[in-house]
Amino acid sequence: MPILGVSLHILVALYFAVHAIRSGQNMYWLLILFSFPLLGSVVYFFAIYLPGSRLQHSAGKALALAAKALDPTKELREARAAFEFTPTAQNQMRLASALLEAGEAQEAAQAYETCLAGPFAADLDIRWGAARAFLACGRGAQALVHARFIRENDNNFRAEAISVIMAQAHQAAGEKSAAKAEFDNSLTRFGSVEYKAEYLIWALSVGELGLAERLQADIDKDMSRWTRHHQAANAPLLKRIKQAQRQQS
Repeated sequence: MPILGVSLHILVALYFAVHAIRSGQNMYWLLILFSFPLLGSVVYFFAIYLPGSRLQHSAGKALALAAKALDPTKELREARAAFEFTPTAQNQMRLASALLEAGEAQEAAQAYETCLAGPFAADLDIRWGAARAFLACGRGAQALVHARFIRENDNNFRAEAISVIMAQAHQAAGEKSAAKAEFDNSLTRFGSVEYKAEYLIWALSVGELGLAERLQADIDKDMSRWTRHHQAANAPLLKRIKQAQRQQS
């Protein structure tokens, strides 16, 4: 039994050593793990492994959502105060983001436009925020300008999300055929449940019921392989699909 205990300690240390190498940790962790297998593994678990784990990430997201629910305007208040006290470009970007997250799309769009008027005109993150803000306030043509700028300068920057934004912006600009073409052309490239869901929601909104049924069948097939974690992570997206279906019926 003592031999089994020692072997288990070594196996755990080996597991964490492989994790350290693959995740690019400092090599002194290998010395700690193999010099003190039990204590070193415990320290590595709490210092490195747990903070980067899915469990920790999910817990952090849950805490952030809880904090936002308790005080939903906290970030916006703090961002406004920071910008009023020190009106730097960074604080203006923070304010624009906070406005968008708070649902103040019109003001957020104006704030992003101001950010882009300076030396950050080519910043793709700001362009991304601007595209979302203009789309949120129904200004599809302006959203397209920023989305196209991103795609032309870096085709891999948030590629799937940019495709969704472009399709939605085309629709907001009254260009249904262009919206469908964007979804169709990118469906094979991405093909994720998220992308199919966005396409499904769009199809329901414009009365493309046959297309919506085909997309729903594909999503159902993907969902049949989901774990409970996938179900929980995609709950908001599934809720949006159900809302779109109720509006259509």
